[in-house]
Amino acid sequence: MSPRRLFRTVAVAEAVTWALLLTGMFLKYVTETTELGVRIGGMVHGVVFVAYVVTAVVVAIDAQWSLKRTALGLLAAIPPFFTIWFDLASERQGALPERWRLATSEPTGALDRLVAWLVRKPLQGLAVGVVAVAALTGAALLVGPPTS
Repeated sequence: MSPRRLFRTVAVAEAVTWALLLTGMFLKYVTETTELGVRIGGMVHGVVFVAYVVTAVVVAIDAQWSLKRTALGLLAAIPPFFTIWFDLASERQGALPERWRLATSEPTGALDRLVAWLVRKPLQGLAVGVVAVAALTGAALLVGPPTS
């Protein structure tokens, strides 16, 4: 899977889970019918939010994004649906490549070496990504859910 396709898939998933969470909040606070949507939508959104952050960092390292673009990409996950805007803007500006640079280029630093390993061994990279998302989500849950 190309960096562009991976990023777009996770960016859209993040926006969809925002919609689920917002729907759940509407049901809980406006119609006062159920909080199940917040419980389920919130958890799903939290996991996909973490997956988006991990994906954005990996793509940023591989595509050699500037610190400003990387920060903007990470911040795009906070307001609802901004990940889609960031994805489209980045594609228009040529910042989302069709091929992984580090699949063939020599890594130059520790982060490059890590990402090169991830993209050169896709199944192990996927497993590491899943474990990273699970560990970061677990750490966030230990800190505690957002208060209402």
